[in-house]
Amino acid sequence: MIHNTPLPTSAKEALYPQVANSFLSEDFLLQTETARRLYHDYAQGLPIIDYHCHLSPEVIAKNENFANMTQIWLAGDHYKWRALRTLGFDERFITGDASDEDKFVKWAEALPYTMRNPLYHWAHMELKNPFGITELLSGRNALEVYGLGNRLLQQPNFTPQGLLEHFKVEMVGTTDDPVDNLAYHQQIAASSLEVKVLPSFRPDKALNLSGGTAYRQYLQQLSEASEITITSIDTLLEALQQRVNFFHENGCRIADHGLSYLPLAGKGAGNLEKVFVAVLNGNDEEATSYQDAFSGFVLLELCKMYSQKGWVQQFHLGALRNTNSRMLQVNGPDTGYDSIGDFPQTETMAAFFNELERTGQLAKTIIYNLNPADNAAFAAMVGNFQSSGVKGKMQFGSAWWFLDQLDGMKAQMDALSNMGLISCFIGMLTDSRSFLSYSRHEYFRRLLCNIFGNDIEQGMLPADLPWVGKLVQDICYYNAKNYFPFH
Repeated sequence: MIHNTPLPTSAKEALYPQVANSFLSEDFLLQTETARRLYHDYAQGLPIIDYHCHLSPEVIAKNENFANMTQIWLAGDHYKWRALRTLGFDERFITGDASDEDKFVKWAEALPYTMRNPLYHWAHMELKNPFGITELLSGRNALEVYGLGNRLLQQPNFTPQGLLEHFKVEMVGTTDDPVDNLAYHQQIAASSLEVKVLPSFRPDKALNLSGGTAYRQYLQQLSEASEITITSIDTLLEALQQRVNFFHENGCRIADHGLSYLPLAGKGAGNLEKVFVAVLNGNDEEATSYQDAFSGFVLLELCKMYSQKGWVQQFHLGALRNTNSRMLQVNGPDTGYDSIGDFPQTETMAAFFNELERTGQLAKTIIYNLNPADNAAFAAMVGNFQSSGVKGKMQFGSAWWFLDQLDGMKAQMDALSNMGLISCFIGMLTDSRSFLSYSRHEYFRRLLCNIFGNDIEQGMLPADLPWVGKLVQDICYYNAKNYFPFH
């Protein structure tokens, strides 16, 4: 148990203690007595199955203490970076060469201005658990919080593995490229850590026919990893099958894909071999025109491999990436310049799933939506391809990225409730690069209990707390535990 360590009195007096004492109480987000009972009696304290995240297997394997609060809390967090840019802070305090202490101070100065953005809730929840810091962070107490956090980070229970155990994480699904040798996963598996840290297969780079020189370089890496020389689409598929086999041997049971939309081979499929060989030989003239046809064909073949292995496949759909070309050149991808896309989704999605379903090769599937306008369409789509004998085979995944805030999560759950069965929902995931993001599971669980609690108090659901409590526990933990084939 990590206990609250109070800040100096001077810091408290500067922070309006009456406000600080009422914020993030034990009943945070729980608006009714029924909601409070559902959370405290049923949801609170359940283990976590984090079936999709971007934690580093290397960091988990090495299990070294973090150098300071900036390294554990700010590094790589593009949510916070976007807020700092909106407030006009210089990039040197965000991704640049400013000291870690200065970066933390700037973030502390920014945080009071993030009210009503989920960052305000997340940040203070992450300070409260695991650090025990309940003060409102600002520029006034930045150095005190920084110093206290840094001291705590040197304790044995604040290592990456210690934090996973602190948050009661049972399973972590990392995100791994097919060319990865999974050495760190093997090291973790051989250790005494009880948390399962399992790879997930993310073959996005193998689909990027129009990627030019970078694509050819990637195919060379894939050839070396698989020991199969890629000279054709057939040998590309052989190489990918080899990597699927290798990942399976190392505990992988999940594939993941980040796509604008689900592609289909469609017109021109007969020319794919010619175009692919031309790309291998450095001729990219037709690559863009055949991108969807190629990625749709290869992805369908990959999905058949997943089905044969009994894996779960995930599709994160709808992101509009790298919108700021100037800053892409400066900072690279995944640094806070992506957005919500407005892509047609349903027609090709239905055709893609139908192509697999008609041959009995549609694996368990989770689809994640980034555009709130498409929530109902996604929730309706999963109902078209459910299967007898498999509870909730097709899942409308938790709200993600720009939508994993209170309104976005509630909208996703409302759409799922209206179009399907929320009782079968596999619940929350972190989708994060931070070891502190497990507070988002608490955030989700509190919201879920508040939704059910409000419905009961308004007479929309019966006041059968043992039964509703069981549904809440299923959504928070047991549905995911039974859905994924980790056992």
